[in-house]
Formats: sequence, C-alpha cells, structure tokens
Amino acid sequence: MAVKVEQLVENYPRLWHMAHYGSWPAIRDRGLKSASALLDEYKIDGERRTRLESLRRPGSVQLQRAGLPSAVIRDQLPMTDKKLASCLQDGLTPKDWYELLNSRTFFWLSRLRIWTLLQAKAYRALEQTVLTVDTAGLVAAHCDRIWLSPINSGATLFKAQPRGKTTFCRIADFPFDDRRKTRTPHSAVVELLVEDAVPDIAKYVLAVHTVKGDKILDEVWRSPRATDNDRP
Repeated sequence: MAVKVEQLVENYPRLWHMAHYGSWPAIRDRGLKSASALLDEYKIDGERRTRLESLRRPGSVQLQRAGLPSAVIRDQLPMTDKKLASCLQDGLTPKDWYELLNSRTFFWLSRLRIWTLLQAKAYRALEQTVLTVDTAGLVAAHCDRIWLSPINSGATLFKAQPRGKTTFCRIADFPFDDRRKTRTPHSAVVELLVEDAVPDIAKYVLAVHTVKGDKILDEVWRSPRATDNDRP
C-alpha cells in the first residue's frame, strides 16, 4: 500500500538538512535552493555550468555575484562515476543522474541519517549548519513538488544500490507499508526531495544548529514553536 501524507507526517514529523556552515541567514532570507537553482540565480553558464551541474563535483564550490551574498554548492564526494554508471538503470548516464540530483533540494527523514552524514570522514572535521524542519508544514505547502526516495540517491561508495527513472516516487505512490514489513523506519523512506527550491523554507524551520562531527556546538536559532527535541 502506498503512503498517505498523514502517515508520512506521523512517522517522520521532522526533517533535517545539512547546509554549508554559516549559510542560515542566506537560507532564511532567500530560501533553500537546489544546485541548479543557485546556478540560475548566480548566472553561471557555459563550460563552468556544465562542470558544476552535469559532472561530479569533487569539492564544494563558492558562487559569487554582485548584489548577492556568496553561496556554496556542496561536493559530491560520496559518489564516483564508475560506481554510479554500474548501478544506473533505464538507460540513464551519470550526467543524467547528476543533473537530476542537482535540480532538487534534499532532506533526511531520520535523525540517524543526518548524524551518519555529519560524522562521515569527509565532513566530520568541518562545522556544518543543520536545519530541523517541520514535516507537516513543508509537505502541506509543497506536496505537488515532493518526491520520496528509498535509497541515499547521492551515494555509491559503500553499496551502489540500483537506481533509475522509478527510484523517486510521489508521496501517494511510495510503497511505504511494503517496505516497513522488512525495514526499520529510518530505512523505509530515506530521502525527501523538493523540486528546484523551497523559497519559504524559513516558515518550516524549527531550529538551526552548528554541528561538528558528533557534537552540537551551538544553537543558532530556535522557533517559538520548537520543542526541546527539535535538534539534530
């Protein structure tokens, strides 16, 4: 049976997003944007756009444009072209997959998942900005642009799970009950994606923290609606 919106919110009342350190003011004021949306906003085109949008990014890249705050497009270290090509289905190429991922914003549905990312070798020594988000509010406002993923779609390093045109499902089409029969909640639904951008993300953020490795260093901001448990 497919998952209903109410069931999704009940099982995953909070979402988490790891952003570049210090990015909360820009996200609050300008929204949370996919890599492609940032490239549009910063007027990046030509060969540089191809490198950033259609090929694997081995490192994070800073974008600058007069009149705008600097922005960072994150690396894609958890993937390699060789392993990605080996697990793609439906005739997709690595270029297709990078462009698809870059067109969306990503959220984890599990606290365990966000901590696993924060403590990954590539990120554990760096301070990160982590957003804790109200699932009900975000889904109510952007349901028609939301997709769910059963896998970590941006990683191939340890177990390159098959992925293709049917990997991402709309909420109403996601086989939640079937997956829960054999999986824990944090593995039943792995990612929530929003097409393009969430311009009003500040409405749904409940708390913002600075995290490094396995430690919360600072609470940057907290909504009056937040509970004591609203943290990574």
